[in-house]
Amino acid sequence: ATHSARERHITTAAQGLHKGSGCVCFAKMNMSRVKPAAPKQSSAPLPPAAKQRQLPRLEDFLKKRDYVGATTLLEFMASADMPLPKSDDWLGYCKFHLGDYSSAMKIYEGICATEADDSQSPAWLHLACCQFLLGMYREADESASKGPISSLQNRLFFHLSHKFDEHERLMQHHGELQDVTLDQCTLASIHYLRNHYQEAIEIYKKELAKSKDNHALDVYIALCYYKLDYYDVSQDVLRKYQEMHPDSATTMNLTACNHFRLFNGKEAENQLNELQKMASPSFEYAQDLIKHNLVVFRNGEQALQVLPPLIDVLPEARLNLVIYFLREHALAEAAKLISDMEPVTPQEYILKGVVNAAQGQETENEEHLRLAQKYFNLVGGSASECDTIPGRQCMASAFFLMKRFDDVLIYLNSIKDYFYNDDTFNFNYGQALASVQKWKEAEDALLLIKADRIRRTFCYIGWLARCYIMSKKPRLAWELYLKMETSRESYDLVNLIANDCYTMGQFYYSAKAFDVLERLDPDPTYWEGKRGACIGVFQQVVAGEEPDRALSEVVQILRNTTNNPRVDKIVRVMNLWARDNGVALDEVEDDEA
Repeated sequence: ATHSARERHITTAAQGLHKGSGCVCFAKMNMSRVKPAAPKQSSAPLPPAAKQRQLPRLEDFLKKRDYVGATTLLEFMASADMPLPKSDDWLGYCKFHLGDYSSAMKIYEGICATEADDSQSPAWLHLACCQFLLGMYREADESASKGPISSLQNRLFFHLSHKFDEHERLMQHHGELQDVTLDQCTLASIHYLRNHYQEAIEIYKKELAKSKDNHALDVYIALCYYKLDYYDVSQDVLRKYQEMHPDSATTMNLTACNHFRLFNGKEAENQLNELQKMASPSFEYAQDLIKHNLVVFRNGEQALQVLPPLIDVLPEARLNLVIYFLREHALAEAAKLISDMEPVTPQEYILKGVVNAAQGQETENEEHLRLAQKYFNLVGGSASECDTIPGRQCMASAFFLMKRFDDVLIYLNSIKDYFYNDDTFNFNYGQALASVQKWKEAEDALLLIKADRIRRTFCYIGWLARCYIMSKKPRLAWELYLKMETSRESYDLVNLIANDCYTMGQFYYSAKAFDVLERLDPDPTYWEGKRGACIGVFQQVVAGEEPDRALSEVVQILRNTTNNPRVDKIVRVMNLWARDNGVALDEVEDDEA
């Protein structure tokens, strides 16, 4: 009877926080906002004393993008009963740019309440922008409809149509976009949201050619290259803007993400620490972003404390929490967290596939395995992902679950240079190679694995033992068994060794393994296997293929079987041959006992 090593696929998408959803890169929506002209300053020079007493100007804060300072000035002047012109409008503007969308929304709600009859008030559109960024899409749609017809309103409706998946409405507003930078950037952002990064890059580059001083477009281009896994290109594109605006939270965060992908979590963390020092306590969005990405860069440290509150703030937080649960073998929690999520992005499809694959293998549920294959095929077969590394991993995963290992190797061979030291990849690669009987290559791949969490599994030990046996190294397979504690898995391993060694004509170790099995379970099948293996060893000793000492051990193994008259007959034949050929059958100590 043959007992094969159990196959188990660890999907490379779930190998760690940094390979699944990953860190978050953010960019602000382009919103049209007419800036009031600055009040005219007196041309008469002020005396030195007056200059010292002069309050800072709002315009100075806004030029420096110091929204905390601008907010402080606006609130101070209002508390002193000397509100600046359009004080509430500017306060909402500052709160919005600080990422405090809730506070900005309340301010604009107050403005809209006082201007309820004014259908031309832009406050309705500003309110809709806040609601949109808070995920209140229905409310944003209603507020935007009350505002004046404008390019900003059209851009809002364009984004909302995408959120509502209303294709006809989306195309209607698409047709109303003009060949101006803000409208074209909105079109590019929809391409970005649909994972059409190359199309987005082309639009941004076209707009940059029109206005070479608009260096902010480089940031959007860099974001697209990051999403395309061109991290070095992304960093090169970003460099000029970063030199001009070294305190930009967006560029500092994107740089950290690029360093994480290109180098390691420590390098990324150093970049993020600079952002943490720079970010204002009032800049809540940056704070959330920093906390989230630090969890990723630190390989999941404090994930349970940081990620759950961010699930409704950053979409990646949910995905990374699922990955954390998978790594901690908390499959039920991972499945619960992702069960109601309708996948949209490739990362979400991949993670749904990973969770279903894990559930299917854990419970031997064919429906979960079928769903996993479906999700992996959707990503790997899509035009945008088929030639990416994750896309090829997905196709390999789908074929792995279908046990089409020749096809698995086609995809894994195409990306193996990127994963030489990756334990999860090498585990999957080794299993696939072994499944098509490429034993030496499979052995090499499995021996590259360093992680104890994999090396301790029976799946790993069983496949490595089989590779040793098929490569004519049965002693190494036997040593794997000797290192195991007595358990069901050690029983399965010795069963595998007994049968595989017998098949390969490695009768000495087959006899030792069948002897262990017979002592554990007096099944007649084990005696038959042991008898055949012992006779096979005798034949090999006679032929000079095994040392004389092996015959002494075989005689002792046979005598371990009691109350079986055939034992004496076999031993007698062996003793007669040994005496006639001058071989001393010494008593030997069983190294398994």
